Amino acid sequence: MNQIKIGRFIAECRKTANLTQMQLAEKLGITDKAISKWERGIAMPDTSIMLELCDILGIIVNELLCGEKINMEQNNQKNEQLLLDMAKELEKKNKTIWSSMWAIMVISMTALFAGILVAAFLIPEGVWQLVAILGICVVFLIPCFYALKLEVSVGAYKCKNCGYEIVPTYKQALNAMHRGTTRYLMCPNCNQRTWCKKVWKK
Repeated sequence: MNQIKIGRFIAECRKTANLTQMQLAEKLGITDKAISKWERGIAMPDTSIMLELCDILGIIVNELLCGEKINMEQNNQKNEQLLLDMAKELEKKNKTIWSSMWAIMVISMTALFAGILVAAFLIPEGVWQLVAILGICVVFLIPCFYALKLEVSVGAYKCKNCGYEIVPTYKQALNAMHRGTTRYLMCPNCNQRTWCKKVWKK
């Protein structure tokens, strides 16, 4: 989706409807700054108000997301293109989240080993050394929990038995045994526990 094009289209439709940014904002219950951001292509309307926005501007959602008026003959073609564009955007977002997760894990592991080495060699043996090592381990767990949250938010886990794609809750993933991004989960389809491999294209 081209946000600049969509923004210009929103501005054109607003002017055609004889509405100022402030008037449109009042009708939608938002600020005129939000309207300005849409029209400049900086942000997109929230999905919760898209239908209301389209109703006010006298357009359909497809036209809003395409950034242009479309006739019925073009509609099916535009629908297909829109779905493809949305799928590509989702895939790109998932790749970014996936990369972020691995970056967090690598940095955390490096920091953990470096911290333990520093504590082992620079702090004299005794209670303070133990406290330092335990503290480092606790701090290491925080980004690990966040990385798991990112992992669960992308894609699904594929059941080895039946191929069903499982989307577990954060708690289920946290409590499951794992080897990297492969987790031992209960499949709701075949009711078997198996090692489910992560597939991020969901």
